[in-house]
Amino acid sequence: MMTRSQSISKSVVLALISTALTQASSVIERSSFGNGRRASHGAGGMPGWTLSDRIILTPPYPGNKRGALWAEDIIHDLEWNVAFDFRANGEERSGGNIQIWYVKQPASVGTSSIYTVGKFDGLAITIDTHGGRPGIRGFLNDGTIDYKANNVDALAFGHCDYHYRNLGRPSKLQIKQSTREFEVLIDGHTCFKTPKSRDIHINLLSPKAFIPPGNVFGITAASAESPDSFEAFRFVATTSSSGNSKQNERGREPQHRPAQANNDKPLSGGNIDSQVKDLQNRLQMISSTTNKLMEELHALSATSEDRMKEIIRIIAHRDQVSSVDQRLQRVERMVESMQREIEGKDYQHHFKQLQDLLHNSHSGLLDTLHDSSHRIISSAPRMGFFIFLMVAVQLLLAVAYVVYKKRRAGMPKKFL
Repeated sequence: MMTRSQSISKSVVLALISTALTQASSVIERSSFGNGRRASHGAGGMPGWTLSDRIILTPPYPGNKRGALWAEDIIHDLEWNVAFDFRANGEERSGGNIQIWYVKQPASVGTSSIYTVGKFDGLAITIDTHGGRPGIRGFLNDGTIDYKANNVDALAFGHCDYHYRNLGRPSKLQIKQSTREFEVLIDGHTCFKTPKSRDIHINLLSPKAFIPPGNVFGITAASAESPDSFEAFRFVATTSSSGNSKQNERGREPQHRPAQANNDKPLSGGNIDSQVKDLQNRLQMISSTTNKLMEELHALSATSEDRMKEIIRIIAHRDQVSSVDQRLQRVERMVESMQREIEGKDYQHHFKQLQDLLHNSHSGLLDTLHDSSHRIISSAPRMGFFIFLMVAVQLLLAVAYVVYKKRRAGMPKKFL
């Protein structure tokens, strides 16, 4: 009875572990560093990474330096998530840039920046100052465009402004690719994102982006004469574990046989406890994955609602445009009717009558003015009569004055 109970417990534990392994997201250890306490587990290197120098990609002195880190393993998954913590220090007028690459041939990039690289096949996320404004930009190439021979600023498919220099803390950059969208976040805020598209090789400047699997992650940095110092603290690449992931299949093949060999042995109490703890961890991972799925569904629902509102708004505008068009058609018909009426009638007779009426009115007005002026002139008093009257009055006054003087002189004088 005890053996049967242990067999049942063993079967349940293995089934749950198998489910957790197939559904939970896992960290790609050989394409990550800084996920634990130490970035390097050996002297002068990190497992799965090829270093050109140190994790301090560009030192604060001297300038004109380059540094690069390249993962050695290829990513075979369609969906992945990268978390990159970095810090940039330097003067306000200093120069430099740092890139996160996801390309097929790391040798085609080496230690180049986005300004000095030639042709590459994949994705580049650049953090630098362009046009006097610091920010983050995304670039795509299918191996046909020579970036060194083109204007790099015109080739970005997404960008946002971000002041990354001298923050006193690491900046947290996230790059997410899923079957639904491609998104870049900085410090938990969306920088830019695009819907999924598989036509990357047709139109590199399309607002949609999707990078096929089979590429390698890498980091490069370059500094100017007045340098920026770029430090990489953590680079964690995660992916959803599935049966279609070739990388996870290769990593798990050596572990299948020991597990099968142990199936015939009864599990002890200690083994069951460890399996239960591992199961709890897996269940937590499943829970977090479910939460992420719910968030994506909520975002999809919000996007659908926004699109529905946009469609309703477009339909309303279309109705308004249709109403205006109908009004314009009515006005056009009225104008055409008036034009036909004007062209169909003869107004020459009316114009002649109006001309005769104006001529008669003008002639009558001239005759009336002539007669009136003649009557006014003929009935007015003559000026000779007025002149004679004035002279006679003055003579009478003079005679009266002379008579007055003579009479006064002939009067007797009185003496006191």
